[in-house]
Amino acid sequence: MRDPGLSEALRAVGGVSELARKIGISQPSISNWTRVPADRVRAVEAATGISRAILRPDLYQSEANAEVADEVDAARAREYALLATLLVRAPDAALLERLTKLRGDPSPLGVAHAALAEAAQRTTADRLQREYFDLFIGVGRGELLPYGSYYLTGFLHERPLQRLRQDLVELGIERSDGNIEPEDHVAILCEVMAGLIDGRFDAPKGSDQRIFERHLKPWIGRFFADLERAETAEFYVPVGTLGRLFIDIEMEAFALPA
Repeated sequence: MRDPGLSEALRAVGGVSELARKIGISQPSISNWTRVPADRVRAVEAATGISRAILRPDLYQSEANAEVADEVDAARAREYALLATLLVRAPDAALLERLTKLRGDPSPLGVAHAALAEAAQRTTADRLQREYFDLFIGVGRGELLPYGSYYLTGFLHERPLQRLRQDLVELGIERSDGNIEPEDHVAILCEVMAGLIDGRFDAPKGSDQRIFERHLKPWIGRFFADLERAETAEFYVPVGTLGRLFIDIEMEAFALPA
């Protein structure tokens, strides 16, 4: 009886004779296989497009797991980068246009993406400039103060910021020139997380979890919940929802046993 990997390969090319032709061996040889031999895996993979992890999971399961992990990390980095882009300044017309093309699946996070796309369609860059100003800058101060120190102590530039700076120095992450915001600004922290996950920062494995646990987890979920409820928010309501849901996923994932 053929195993699933071999059956999948034969279906992909249209049968035994076609697979034999593609990899240059006799048809009877393949007819005698119950699974793809170890020394033929790479040739069958190239001929059929079926991953070696599917052809012989007993030999390549670790590679399959690594591929899945890489895909998950890439998606995490994109999510953090999107939040950083939305929170560092008001989106311009070009970014709004790109946001309208976001698509979502039926998952809560996917629905949040779709809601963000709808919000982008309903607003303009000029309206967003005012909304961003009212939310985060204001005359004197905005409705929300998007800083870790403020959420944790009620004041700006307090010890949480100093501890964050120490950890970033240890990781070799430096503040970019011209950036006037302190490092505990929500957009900067999201950018740091994206860089740690996608490898832009040459940091030890697990640094993303360390930074998250120490400097995001204690407060950033509350910030996104506040953003969802902010009186001056319209476009930024689905941004808050997206951030809150994503941070919940991150907390659940980091809580799982290694």
